[in-house]
Amino acid sequence: MPQFYTYASASAISSAGLYAYLASSPFVFMELFKTTEQQYGFIFSINAAGLILCSQLNNLLLKKYSSEQISLVTLSVQTIVGGLLLLGTIFNVLNLYSTIVLISLFLSCQGLSFPNTAALSMAPFEKDAGSASALMGAMQTAIGALAAAAVGFVKPTTAIPMAAVMAGCVAVGLAILVWGSLKINKPSKMQDVRDNSFDMIEKY
Repeated sequence: MPQFYTYASASAISSAGLYAYLASSPFVFMELFKTTEQQYGFIFSINAAGLILCSQLNNLLLKKYSSEQISLVTLSVQTIVGGLLLLGTIFNVLNLYSTIVLISLFLSCQGLSFPNTAALSMAPFEKDAGSASALMGAMQTAIGALAAAAVGFVKPTTAIPMAAVMAGCVAVGLAILVWGSLKINKPSKMQDVRDNSFDMIEKY
């Protein structure tokens, strides 16, 4: 079903950036930025808090905006943040605090995009909701594992592998969302023929 695969794929691939962060953040913060274990734990809690707060904010946003709108805007913002993180890392212009801010913003967006893409992927199902949910979970876990493995494929000496995988995952997720949404919302030629036929009948 196009709607399921569009939103489930966009959700799984974009959320894989979280797995890349989990796999790389100890090295980035404790080895590159020389934070202590206690400081790293504090940084980790800040990022987790941002994700949780945004997931709660989602309930308020849904009163005014649709899940489609929230998903598109959130993934767009997340892609921009991921791009800034990658560019800043490549050109070595980020310090500890700017890195924390960008990563926190990136992960906070996940608290908005994931619930909505998950809900949209499950929307077409009624009787088979359990099977669809299991498939979506399997996709997320598998792609997340690949993202984590990609970060560790080469021995990192900078934060570039983490930033590249995070930015790449969300950019691909956004592309799938936009492309799939156009396909889902595009009326078929047969539907166009029916609509034109009904219009002609109403005129006569």
